[in-house]
Amino acid sequence: MRRAQPKAKSLALGALLAVAFLVVPFIGDDYWFSAILIPLLVLSLVGLGLNLLTGYAGQLSLGSAAFMAAGAFATYNFELRVPGLPLLVSVALGGVVAALIGVAFGLPSLRIKGFYLIVSTLAAQFFIQWALTKFGWFSNDNPSGVISAPPLVILGQDLSSPVGRYLLTLTIVSFLTWVAWNLVRSPTGRSWMAIRDMDTAAAVIGIPIFRSKLLAFAISSFYCGVAGSLWAFAYLGTVEPHGLDLNRSFQVLFIVIIGGIGSIAGSFLGAIFIVLLPIALDHVARAFLVGIVDPSNTENLQKIAMGSLILWFLVKEPEGLVRLIEVGFEKVRQRWSRRLLPVASD
Repeated sequence: MRRAQPKAKSLALGALLAVAFLVVPFIGDDYWFSAILIPLLVLSLVGLGLNLLTGYAGQLSLGSAAFMAAGAFATYNFELRVPGLPLLVSVALGGVVAALIGVAFGLPSLRIKGFYLIVSTLAAQFFIQWALTKFGWFSNDNPSGVISAPPLVILGQDLSSPVGRYLLTLTIVSFLTWVAWNLVRSPTGRSWMAIRDMDTAAAVIGIPIFRSKLLAFAISSFYCGVAGSLWAFAYLGTVEPHGLDLNRSFQVLFIVIIGGIGSIAGSFLGAIFIVLLPIALDHVARAFLVGIVDPSNTENLQKIAMGSLILWFLVKEPEGLVRLIEVGFEKVRQRWSRRLLPVASD
């Protein structure tokens, strides 16, 4: 039974991808693509980037949104200033720029960790936002600092429609998730986890601590930079520096906490939770709280519910939704095993 579980998970994942690529584009509407599926995928990607850094490498960060902004503005400038550059190449180069910035702000991790490292990455959040606002070159001297999406054309195909933007986002997220899945099972991923568990012991057995930490910052920031490009161009169509502020970094952190720290699947579960919970609470408020709660207070109720759930996860299930689902499946498996055991014995 235990040996069959990886195969069952692979089959379930393959079926899910088949539905996402072959079924959803034909049955989804513009609202689902533009308001739910695209932001869900992008937040999953940036959550995955933070999970690689925090969940697997054990390095704390509150600069995810800053690296998203760096990637978005870098992609915009590559498209603007290098005529004929393919869009996917611009997105990749935007991720590389974010990775280089991430390495620069990850240098303090060589000397400090924990709370002090959070403060260091928090500096990236304020510095990058200030730089993008202060210097008009980044936004092509737009007085408001806003950048707009370049033409979403890949291999001659216009992907500016909602379903086109969804397929573009899904393809990039699926590929980078596959890369991350292989990465955490490689010697690099095992080195990260050794550093996370006990960096002194990792150094004793010959793991290059400094290089591994900086590589974690680089790869995490690359994922955030690519996610920022998708957030700006595939989801919103435009973005400004203040649109990727500290609140967005906290949202990404909540995705990791709720979904499951140190879990690739947890990044997606946390994003699903973050995106769908406000919609569910809004429907509940409209259905049951009409005349009881003022509609203007619905958003405050959502924040209270979100904060309460985060506290609950931290106290009761720090491993997040992934662990809850695993426990649930294990209980179901054991129950079915008990039912089938008497039949087998007969």
